[in-house]
Amino acid sequence: MMWAKRKFKNRRLGHVNVLDVKLRSEQVRASRLRLAALAFGGVFGAVFGLYLLWRTGEWFLDRLVYENRAFAIQTIDVQTDGVVAADQLRRWAGVKAGENLLALDLADVKRNLEMAPMIASASVERILPRTLCIRVEEREPVAQINVPQPRPGGGLQVAVFQLDGDGYVMVPLDPRQRTTPLNQLDNQLPVLTGVSGPELQPGRKVETPQVQAALSLISAFACSPMAGLVDLRRIDVASGDVLVAVTGQGSTVTFGLQNLDWQLRRWREIYDSGCRLNKAILSLNLAVTNNTPVSWTEASAAPQVPVRHPPIQRNRKHHV
Repeated sequence: MMWAKRKFKNRRLGHVNVLDVKLRSEQVRASRLRLAALAFGGVFGAVFGLYLLWRTGEWFLDRLVYENRAFAIQTIDVQTDGVVAADQLRRWAGVKAGENLLALDLADVKRNLEMAPMIASASVERILPRTLCIRVEEREPVAQINVPQPRPGGGLQVAVFQLDGDGYVMVPLDPRQRTTPLNQLDNQLPVLTGVSGPELQPGRKVETPQVQAALSLISAFACSPMAGLVDLRRIDVASGDVLVAVTGQGSTVTFGLQNLDWQLRRWREIYDSGCRLNKAILSLNLAVTNNTPVSWTEASAAPQVPVRHPPIQRNRKHHV
């Protein structure tokens, strides 16, 4: 009996200890939950406060700046160094009068303009409170390529592409997009032949060495001793290592791809020799440096075609 009573008392004591441990564990757990709730509440309150502050600032910014009629665009000042009409440049820019000047994304406007193949570069500037300034540098076509293409209804049609001096491909402007009527242009551009159609992507650059050499020839010819005496009408780039040019005066002249300035000076020397003999050049191979092959015709038999002067390079901007 004594052993049983002693054993019973020990069980009660152990039960009290277990309850005490459980109580302390629940208190610790409750304390941790309170701390977690306080921390979560603090973070939530801070985030909500920042969000509320941001939304309030955004609301004030919209009302006072981005939706303020005091900053509505009233003037779109466009300047270009070329022939694209101001209204067309404004359409390409995607900006209209009345839009908020400060809300306008200038990078988007610049990108919109430079996506047009005719545009080499553009700059956009805000002038507070109501003026947007656009400055444009155009690509100037120096050569033309005619590519036969299937006509939707059957047959063929000719698609015309233009290249600037660096080889960037353009599509000719519609006359309504120009400030200068087509009938006031000096002359047609030299035509390049032997260029494959897939190379001609508007806005892309043609990198082939033959085309680049032909463009260099056109540029060098404009300030060469032969300028004003003959004109380049066609340049064939189909041959891999030479260019074959045809003039409006009936001469066929073959050029190497290098040392174009020297070849043009040599052409002038041979041209002058022919004039002293009352002869006109029928064919000339300047790709051969020694004993240059040349064939002649009587000067009276050569076509009497007026010389088309090379176009004057644009060098100043026009306010439009």
